[in-house]
Order: sequence, then structure tokens, then C-alpha cells
Amino acid sequence: MTRQLVVTVPVVDAELASDALWGLGVVAVEERVDVDGETELWTSLGDEATAADVRLPQPWPWRFVEVDDAVAETWRQFAQPVWVEADLVVCPAWVPFDDPAGVVVLRIEPGATFGMGDHPTTMLSLRALRRLVHTGCTVLDVGCGSGVLAIGACVFGAQGAVGIDIAPAAVPVTTANALANGVASRVGVSTTDLADLDGTYDLVVANILAPALIALSADLLRVLAPGGSLVISGILAEAHAHVLSALAPLR
Repeated sequence: MTRQLVVTVPVVDAELASDALWGLGVVAVEERVDVDGETELWTSLGDEATAADVRLPQPWPWRFVEVDDAVAETWRQFAQPVWVEADLVVCPAWVPFDDPAGVVVLRIEPGATFGMGDHPTTMLSLRALRRLVHTGCTVLDVGCGSGVLAIGACVFGAQGAVGIDIAPAAVPVTTANALANGVASRVGVSTTDLADLDGTYDLVVANILAPALIALSADLLRVLAPGGSLVISGILAEAHAHVLSALAPLR
């Protein structure tokens, strides 16, 4: 059996709640409309999840539901390659896909992490990385999840990338994905806190929610090399100004 988390929200809050769940490191979020017209968001925080792990920005009602393993994995049947750009595809590792000529294909197995590559914020981050990465640059991926951004950066030409994440599952998943994409020697991953990280990086990417970006802003600036680029994503429109204010020293 697999433990599923079900959060019930008004339809207007569905996007906000979904983003909050992505920020907790979930792999997928399924939306279901219940009989009262509200939206149920089904996801998983792992079979050992407790109430302490359900950190939501609003007091939406939620519950844990035990679901048969076969049912919990049905989303994999519907996973499809995602075209990030005309010549860039993120493909679920288990989905057959013939690499078209001239197209960069990233094969990702999310395991128990966030980062299939199909979330809009991930796609935007990949596009930005592709334009900013240059030969010999170093990259830090804060909240790396499956490692898709760190791996993408190395495939695009970075000298090396380091991924960090508070979720222990990110370490084996990112390691395996880096190997599958031929960049294992250039991708490192750990659960080291950003505050404890030494050194600086030419390019820092953080695809996480606004509260985390604000809380980590000082350290994001600290690890960014002079003249480097910071890519941030995962920000709802209403939090945009707050994040920019926290990162004001970059201006």
C-alpha cells in the first residue's frame, strides 16, 4: 500500500495549493473535482509521511489515504516526453522514444523526488540555463530534486554542476539520472544545507517556492560568483515583488 495525501481546496486555490505541494518535493499532483465543486489534489509525500510533513500556506483540509501500489503508479502509464523547445526534450526514462536528429534528449526517472521536467517552472529554468551556460562554467542547483536542471546544465556544456536538496531521496535519484545521461563525472549531489556550502558558482538556479527563495536569499547571493547569473523560478505572481526585494543587492 502507498500513502497518498489528499488536499481539498476551492477551485480558485488549486494552483496555489499545487505549487505548495510541488515545493514539498512531490513527484506528481493529480486534480480531481469532488461532488461539492471543490478540487481534490492527490499526491504523495512518501509512505512514512506524517502530519508534520504537510506544510501548507493555508489551512486547507487534508487527509492521508492508503492506496494500492498498482493504483498509485498509474500516472506512469500516461507520462509522455515533454518538448521544452523545438530541439530539447525531457523524456520519462521508461517511455520509449527515438531520438530525433539534432534534438537534445534528457531522460529522467523522478523516483521519489520532484523534477519530471514537465512542470512549467522546470521548463522555464531549462530554457534559461541553456542560454546562460557556457563552456567551463560551474552550476549550483538548489532544491535539485531529480537533478534535471543540474544534468541539463552539464549536457548544455557546463564544466560541472552541484545539486543540493533537503530530501535524501534526491541523492540516489540524481546520481542515477546523471549516469543515464552520460554526465555522472560532472554532477555532484548531497543534502548539504545551502548555508553550509563553500565556494561560489558561475550560475545558480533555484526552482523553489517564494518563501524558500526569500529565506535563502542571502546565501544565494553569497554563493554566486562575481558576474554570475542567478536563475529563480517557482514564484507566484503575488510573491514576485517580495522575492525581488529580498534579492535587491543583485540590482
